[in-house]
Amino acid sequence: MQEFWQWAGNFWWLIFPIMGMAGGAAKAWEQGAKRRHERRLETLRLKAEIKTAQLEARNGHTKRVGASVIDTSAPVAPNALLERLFAEHDEITARWLDYELDVAKLIAFPAMSDGRQPLVAAFLRAKKTADALRPVSAEAKTTEQQVSEYLDAVGAYAVAFEIAEKDARRLRDSTFTESERKRLDRAQQLLKVAVDESATQAERNVAYRRVRDELEGLILLSDEAVQVLEKQVARELPAHPSAGTVTDAASPSTPEPQPERMPLRRTDETP
Repeated sequence: MQEFWQWAGNFWWLIFPIMGMAGGAAKAWEQGAKRRHERRLETLRLKAEIKTAQLEARNGHTKRVGASVIDTSAPVAPNALLERLFAEHDEITARWLDYELDVAKLIAFPAMSDGRQPLVAAFLRAKKTADALRPVSAEAKTTEQQVSEYLDAVGAYAVAFEIAEKDARRLRDSTFTESERKRLDRAQQLLKVAVDESATQAERNVAYRRVRDELEGLILLSDEAVQVLEKQVARELPAHPSAGTVTDAASPSTPEPQPERMPLRRTDETP
């Protein structure tokens, strides 16, 4: 050990080039991460342009490049283009809501509801832009420029969703720890019981509460998703007469007791 320190004392000056090399490596890694991020943004932009071009071709609309020869302040007559763009816009929103309101999908692809994920954040920004640029109706007075901007926004919205969805399906639950993945698995199994029509109301209620407990701190369920799930859990079971029971036609049948209603209150709320 003493010999090592003697050697280190003779070559103490090596610490400076070593620190320089470490700093250079850190800087190179940071620059590489920045370039990867820029390439991802460029890919997103190019795909949005491709999607916009596809929408234009599908709708028979030719976008003008450069200065328009038409007065953009003049209203454009209502046409099928806006209606088709509305349909495209609504379809993408419906596909997104399918993840937001379906708890089973949220558990299977949790990244899709995580706004901290860069691609999901990009999709939410594209959605906000498309929603803001959407005309009130196809009959509303709109200029050529407004239609063109909305066309671009819908194209970017469609591409951003497709990219975010593919990434969420690739990630699945890989961003969680082993113990957290086990909790997600248990929640998925309990969810099947919670919405199983053949289960009793009490069984569904218990399974529902356990699903909420397992997801606590892992996945944030929106109020709308909770309401949809609670309606599924609280559905009434069909009343079937017991086998071998003979009812008297002259006497009124006694109604069977209804199953306990699921309280439409989030379990993490204070009473």
